[in-house]
Amino acid sequence: MILYAIPTPLGGTAAEALPPAALQTVRSLKDFVVENAKSARAFLNDAGCQPRELSIVEIGDEIEILLTPLRQGRALGLLSEAGCPAIADPGAALVEAAHREGFRVVPLVGPSSITLALMASGLEGQRFAFCGYLPRESAQRKSRIRELESRSRRENETEIFIETPYRNEALLEAILSTCSSSTLVCVAADLTLPTETIVLKSIAEWRRKAAPVGRRPAVFLLLADSAG
Repeated sequence: MILYAIPTPLGGTAAEALPPAALQTVRSLKDFVVENAKSARAFLNDAGCQPRELSIVEIGDEIEILLTPLRQGRALGLLSEAGCPAIADPGAALVEAAHREGFRVVPLVGPSSITLALMASGLEGQRFAFCGYLPRESAQRKSRIRELESRSRRENETEIFIETPYRNEALLEAILSTCSSSTLVCVAADLTLPTETIVLKSIAEWRRKAAPVGRRPAVFLLLADSAG
């Protein structure tokens, strides 16, 4: 049996976000493990399914029991809240458990805010690292930013990280107060939405005219000048 990792839209409709073959697979499934049941039902309805006829279970600490449909011979769908499941997402534990029991895992094609942001940033695309969320506490956050800037400079590597929308401004402020003036920073917010913005500037340029990010889903990318 197969566990399907199903991307969900960052914005717009399921038909706009997923190719026809992926939508056909989604419509064939009867069992889903999801991050949030309410938003999952909305996505599945939009994808042409009948949510009331489906088994939709939110992921939690009891990962093993979620594999029951696979053990009973039925395919299972894994949904993230937005974008790709199992990337900065609790679904990774389910994928690992499926592999451990010998089930096949198939990722479906769909949107990823991380790769979309990197594509649009103009920063180093041969060497990059997704670093997830940075520490919440101010001193620890700045220390981590210094570490990432140093690694970026040493490896010529784009560092990619995210934040909860209501802490976007605090993160940007920490970046601007910590990094070298020549370091490049891109902020990609509301990707695929009509309100999408993708801004690339050096730290010096950001300091002269910082563009507020607001409380929007955003991806932050940093590339240090090797001579900095």
